[in-house]
Amino acid sequence: MSNNTPQKSAFQQYGPRRGGGPGRFEGGEHAHDSRGALRRLAAYFAKEKKLLLAMGLVVLLGTACGVWAPSLQSDAVDMIASGSRERFGLTLGLMLAAYGVFSGGQFLQDFISAHLSQRIVRMLRQELFAKFLDMPVKYLDDNSHGDVMSRMTNDVENISSTVSQSLPSLLSGVLTIAGTLAVMLWYCWQLTLLSCATILLTVLATKLVGGHVRKYSRKRQEYLGILNGSAEEQIAGYRTVVAYDHQEASIEDFCRTSDELTRAGIRVNALGGIFGPMMNCIGNFGFVVVAAFGGYYAIHGVISVGVISAFIVYAKQFSRPLNQIAQIYSQLQSALAGAERVFAVLDQADEDVTGDELRDSDAAEVRFAHVDFAYRPGQPVLKDFTLTVPSGKKVALVGATGSGKTTVVNLLMRYYDIDGGTISVNGQDLREVARASLRRDIAIVLQDTVLFTDTVRGNLKYADPDAPDEKMEEAARMSRCAELIESLPQGYDTVLTGAGANISQGQRQLLAIARAFVADPKILILDEATSNVDTRTEKAIQAAMQHIMRQRTSIVIAHRLSTIRDADLIVVVDGGRIAEQGTHDELLAQRGKYYELYMTQYAGFAT
Repeated sequence: MSNNTPQKSAFQQYGPRRGGGPGRFEGGEHAHDSRGALRRLAAYFAKEKKLLLAMGLVVLLGTACGVWAPSLQSDAVDMIASGSRERFGLTLGLMLAAYGVFSGGQFLQDFISAHLSQRIVRMLRQELFAKFLDMPVKYLDDNSHGDVMSRMTNDVENISSTVSQSLPSLLSGVLTIAGTLAVMLWYCWQLTLLSCATILLTVLATKLVGGHVRKYSRKRQEYLGILNGSAEEQIAGYRTVVAYDHQEASIEDFCRTSDELTRAGIRVNALGGIFGPMMNCIGNFGFVVVAAFGGYYAIHGVISVGVISAFIVYAKQFSRPLNQIAQIYSQLQSALAGAERVFAVLDQADEDVTGDELRDSDAAEVRFAHVDFAYRPGQPVLKDFTLTVPSGKKVALVGATGSGKTTVVNLLMRYYDIDGGTISVNGQDLREVARASLRRDIAIVLQDTVLFTDTVRGNLKYADPDAPDEKMEEAARMSRCAELIESLPQGYDTVLTGAGANISQGQRQLLAIARAFVADPKILILDEATSNVDTRTEKAIQAAMQHIMRQRTSIVIAHRLSTIRDADLIVVVDGGRIAEQGTHDELLAQRGKYYELYMTQYAGFAT
């Protein structure tokens, strides 16, 4: 990206963040509608109807047995109290069977919920990953890479754990409360109403604490993403950190964000931990109510002793799911905070893929006509930029850092759309051309080489998966990296671990150039493509480039002017405008900006 776009200090708002271009430190917007997030999550559950039905049946059967068992216990106690033994054995056997089915149901519902959670998470991950690949480049330029990764890992895992651990408990808890309440009303409605006083206390406690839990859960997830971004940035740039003895400052910055994460985490855990003791206190209060008033009603003949024993079990059975639901509410708030962050990404607009096919032609004339562009409103990068790149010619862009050279390439690739003017290929306005069609005819080699953790063969064929091996090997010879590949342990089948960490930076650059050769493009873009190779290799690559550039439209961005002396046209960009253009000799003769750049590099003139 262009350096014209200012950047704010990362820690002024959120701590260190890492991105790839303008505005990369800006904080993203997140949704704050928990009901909306819950509705959207429900849509994913609706796609797993069979598992949901199976879980519902298991939970229903287990809960029914759990509610029935205390009633059988009540009958058994009454039989003992009355001295009746007629159906005692059958009642005892049914009670044991009911508890057995209840325990088996607990195991099955946990098993099914684990499968359900993984399926839901798989759908979310796949959608999220596909979304990232369909997003405009601008989104990833504007957002921390660590925060983006945190949404795919930490936030999605948070949803997964909540589904697997909380959903069955929530379903069984609701059914247990409903079933227990119905049986309690059937036995003694007066005692039931007294027991239900705990519900009001539970609702008030949940209302009091729940909002704070959700607030700090969202903050915890945000700081976790920021912390991941900081760690990624410092680890990726470790050599630079050490080289500048910046370890202490990096640790201070990291710890600052870590402290914020710790504070948010402590608040979430502390508030979430309050629910258990509060519910236990409320449950004990309900137990006292049942014991005191149950004894009173038994003395007056309203209920039997067996009913009192059943009510004691039912009271605990009634308060336990209330306690669980209160704790689940805390977990659910944390999961919804993560879901909101995930859906905030899914709601981003995709890159526009509509448009016409780029007209097929052997020629590829590129024309910029009065192009205006700014990454941020009011801070123009290109101003009335007009340039024609003739078909089959090599045009070099030179200029000071931040003059707008790379922005020209970004606009040609349609990573960004222009604010004014037109960019055309063979007279066809690129705004009317589908991005995929345009990019199929362009190959680009960047200064920052990008290779993937794959074999050498896979990396070279990344540009054209259908390319035959002969074409790939020819591209390797043309880019002067055939000997390099042959020296690797498995040749073309050598795996480049860590995206090429097992070879040198110059060797990675050679492979990137070979990959562009495999693409066999109509338009070739070289952005400081030989900056990471030695002078001897550079000359060899220059010779090879002459071959691939022959009869191809080529745009070369260069700081080393020795690499573009033979260009058909050299364009000097200054402040987003074209200051000069011409051949190397013509520009030297003008003694303008190009002359100053050239003499600075080769004659030692001070600037």
